Amino acid sequence: MNGRMDETRHFRLPADAPESAEEIIEVVYQALKAKGHDPIMQIVGYIISGDPTYITSYNNARSLIRRLERDELLEEFVRFYVVEHDK
Repeated sequence: MNGRMDETRHFRLPADAPESAEEIIEVVYQALKAKGHDPIMQIVGYIISGDPTYITSYNNARSLIRRLERDELLEEFVRFYVVEHDK
């Protein structure tokens, strides 16, 4: 094997990786859409069940969405809905 197993390895996300909930949701939505899924139904399935297989691994979408807690996702959706309808 290369390297020592007792050394700490550092993992860094790419500089352009989405960080905000809004950015993550957009990437996940586009990935699901690109793979031919119904993004709304898949995201709802994930929020309700917590099962990450509702989200495609394409474009790292599954890993991205798991960075957010499910209640954070719900909070973001409710915030967006209220702001859009409070105009």
